[in-house]
Amino acid sequence: MDHIRVQLLWPVFQPDPSVISPTALEHLRELLDLADHPDVSLDVSVCVLDGWLSGFSFLPAWLTGRNMITDPDVVRAQLLLLDALAEHVGDHRRFLGFDLGNELSVPNPDVPAEQGDQWASRLLEHCERIAPGRFHVNGVDNQPWFEARTFTPAATATYGNASVLHTYPYWTGAIKRYGPEGTGVLHLGEYMAELAEAFSPVRGRPKWLQEFGASPVERPADSIPQWATTFARNTLSSAGLWGCTWWGSHDIDRRFSGFVEYEYDLGLLTVDNDVKPTGARLRGLIEELRRTPVQPVTRHVALVLPDSRELGLEVADHFFALIDQGVRPALVTADKADDLAHLSDRGITRLTYVR
Repeated sequence: MDHIRVQLLWPVFQPDPSVISPTALEHLRELLDLADHPDVSLDVSVCVLDGWLSGFSFLPAWLTGRNMITDPDVVRAQLLLLDALAEHVGDHRRFLGFDLGNELSVPNPDVPAEQGDQWASRLLEHCERIAPGRFHVNGVDNQPWFEARTFTPAATATYGNASVLHTYPYWTGAIKRYGPEGTGVLHLGEYMAELAEAFSPVRGRPKWLQEFGASPVERPADSIPQWATTFARNTLSSAGLWGCTWWGSHDIDRRFSGFVEYEYDLGLLTVDNDVKPTGARLRGLIEELRRTPVQPVTRHVALVLPDSRELGLEVADHFFALIDQGVRPALVTADKADDLAHLSDRGITRLTYVR
């Protein structure tokens, strides 16, 4: 792998709205230095406002009773934190860029999407000002894509330097709906990548498969390595994939008893740093793809999305049905279905509709 995504615990880095921990900043700089070691050579995406992580809300005590997206004083504190981080690590050659936060629709489900979009736009523009030329994103989960929750698909496909995809068969409900080896599980990442392409104002905008993973809770452990490679290949068939990032690096030590069972065995490494079978399989896939990259599929048939904010698995059913018929479809938003120039630019020659 050539990059990692690290999660900053917001209360540790900013224990007070006006105080940034110098110790935490130094630890982050040290991590970047370790990532720069010749034996490592990893770029580092710094995910800042965490926030929601592995089933817990790690939120600062001073945030109690306030909304992190709509409260102007809280937003000013966030900008202060970003400024301090940029000053401390923004010049580091292993600093890839900022991720605003992890799956922020989860702790902010009641924020109107229009307000969430405005917040994301403002913070991502600020990231570009303080760390120009880096790779800045908003690390959303599937809910903004499927339900326009907290953020809209259009904004998520527009703001920042890439469209972010979190594509868990378990948390999206796909594995329950389609079964462990169902088309909707093997091609879920492909569907979400094509959603991002459909809503992007520019063709070929980078897409980041920022989180994918599987747990023995949802499928037999010995089936995970094959699923992982098949899933990655299918997602890479969508044009413009910037990269794929497995969640997470390590299993969680079971001496920590407070996590839900799903979270413990998601790593590519054990708690003792032994490479697990999925890690070994993905290592082989990476070596293979560096020799022979996956070529994006030509998608002449497009499924027209309904003019609705609900774009979850009920719509995806039609996408997966086409795959079962031997067709690898694109997706088109309803407002672009009559735009012949748009369709021609994407190589689309036939439309089909959700009935």
